[in-house]
Amino acid sequence: MENKQHIFQDALKASIKKLSPKVQIQNPVMLVVYIGAVLSTIIYFLSFMSDQGADPFFIFVIALVLWLTILFANFAEAIAEGRGKAQAASLKQAKQDVLTRKINSIEDIKTQQFISLKSSDLKKGDLVYVEAGEQIPMDGDVVEGAASVDESAITGESAPVIRESGGDRSAVTGGTTIVSDFLVIKVTSESGESFLDKMISMVEGTERKKTPNEIGLQIILIMLTIIFLVVSVTLLPFTKFSSELAGQGEMLNLITVIALLVCLAPTTIGALVSSIGIAGMSRLNKENVIAMSGRAIEAAGDVDILLLDKTGTITLGNRRASEFLPVDGVKEEELADAAQLSSLADETAEGRSIVVLAKERFDIRGRELNDQEVNFIEFTAKTRMSGIDYQGDEIRKGAADTMKSYVESLGGTYPESCDKLVQRVASEGGTPLVVVKNKQVLGVIYLKDIVKNGVKEKFEDMRRMGIKTIMITGDNPMTAAAIAAEAGVDDFLAEATPENKMSLIKDYQEKGHLVAMTGDGTNDAPALAQADVAVAMNTGTQAAKEAGNMIDLDSSPTKLISIVKIGKQLLMTRGALTTFSIANDIAKYFAIIPVLFFSIYPSLEALNIMNLTSPTTAILSAVIYNALIIIALIPLSLKGVSYKEKPANKILSHNLLVYGLGGIIAPFIAIKLIDMFLTLIIM
Repeated sequence: MENKQHIFQDALKASIKKLSPKVQIQNPVMLVVYIGAVLSTIIYFLSFMSDQGADPFFIFVIALVLWLTILFANFAEAIAEGRGKAQAASLKQAKQDVLTRKINSIEDIKTQQFISLKSSDLKKGDLVYVEAGEQIPMDGDVVEGAASVDESAITGESAPVIRESGGDRSAVTGGTTIVSDFLVIKVTSESGESFLDKMISMVEGTERKKTPNEIGLQIILIMLTIIFLVVSVTLLPFTKFSSELAGQGEMLNLITVIALLVCLAPTTIGALVSSIGIAGMSRLNKENVIAMSGRAIEAAGDVDILLLDKTGTITLGNRRASEFLPVDGVKEEELADAAQLSSLADETAEGRSIVVLAKERFDIRGRELNDQEVNFIEFTAKTRMSGIDYQGDEIRKGAADTMKSYVESLGGTYPESCDKLVQRVASEGGTPLVVVKNKQVLGVIYLKDIVKNGVKEKFEDMRRMGIKTIMITGDNPMTAAAIAAEAGVDDFLAEATPENKMSLIKDYQEKGHLVAMTGDGTNDAPALAQADVAVAMNTGTQAAKEAGNMIDLDSSPTKLISIVKIGKQLLMTRGALTTFSIANDIAKYFAIIPVLFFSIYPSLEALNIMNLTSPTTAILSAVIYNALIIIALIPLSLKGVSYKEKPANKILSHNLLVYGLGGIIAPFIAIKLIDMFLTLIIM
């Protein structure tokens, strides 16, 4: 509550500071209101020097309401910016200048030859040594060691993550803390250019540039304002000529024309367009995603192709043992017993699942083993198998082709029934592991990629939105097809390489599609750079993060679906409020014009459908409504229009009905009520 109050107070102060002409000139529509407020103020003071012209009280109220209109527009933008600044303040707490230990080479660790210096003095390419309990001084890649790292200052997640040299988990972020062991880090950014610095800058909005859609909308609003400006200026000579010709009525005065221009110009959307864009980035920040540009968020709203990695996105990422498939002549329990023995020292998720499955199926318990009677065979990239030597038995498990070569090298026979089992598992999207005991093939362990709960429903939602989902995997086509069918994706790319990922993206882009993808490895960088929306994982390599235009701090590839929804919600919000604003102008036209010209053309009384009291109350009511509606719509511009997975044509129809029709009805009701209130006060 205190934080919200602080944001509110800061926004009030900022809205006053934004009255500077340098700020107002950045929004041409509101600049017209600003100039109108200045002129109205001047006219008010001049009105005391002459008895001719409009009533000073009327001029004062018009000037006051125009200034309030500007302040309300400034407040909408300031409160949106305030949210970002509050998020940035928490990030700044993680950004500290700490003492660190620089080394010239890894050998310096043994001799304790450390150079102590501040983190701000580090240069790109420097090597630093960081131990448990110490803060990582600067962005970098791990070149030696493996450690648990607390990234809660950046991601908000309390659980530590593993960072190690090599692979796709080598990138570390300055401001995070090592929990265990040590790391040798090669600095990859200069002081002031770190990932945390960029995050703070983006969240604060200090470098927020207008997006192409925002610029396009602003051009339309400027054109409408110019049209209304020309029309309003011509009303002065027109009403003078008409009143003289008709022999009745009076020409409009300058203050009335200013008020009329402000009412008819699209000030509602002009006042809120900036806050809508800032709020969109803020909603993305709440999802722990940092967008490097507003263009990326808008592109996410127009995306119609999603490329998703299989592992960790569609599947849980850890394969689990689901079945023991013995070959002819072997009992399933015998296979389960051997499989469990071979996995007792296997600390991977797959190995633990084999032990658990044997226990659940046959109540085979883990046994006490001592070093004298057992020899564990660890998995290596060279042998591609693991196992155990126990009580004279040699038990091994591994990939089918590896185990076939192993059995045949020992003079054993690899049965045809095992090949059939392997093919069956692969065709169903699983991973087969062959178990061998004393050169005899016992059977196959069926490791299954578990598709995440709810993923199929999410893809169905995407399909209703007109978005095609494509799974990317390194699996063979047969396995990929089985998982794609189970997950419910529209298509898949098997045996994916950096080259064919990028080629696939280019093909879709050439056909006019907008493509989004996620990635975390260096091999994903080319495709990320090519994609229209590229979400890099924070746990990924520096190359992937630099290639992406968004970074997911939670490193959850499924976040891409949420990003698309936020992008669509931003575009919908802008479209809905633009529709409402233009519809407002139509209603205000019918509310004001008939009353203004009634003294010259009495027949226009028939168009005074609201039965407004007088031109004075009509103008005041319209100007007051014009200011109040901005305040009323600020919550909607910040929260965004409610989003549901529907086709674009249905969404458009719904918005035209709600915000188009609503934009016409609302001013009729509000202006009439304000007119009644003013009539009671003035009359």
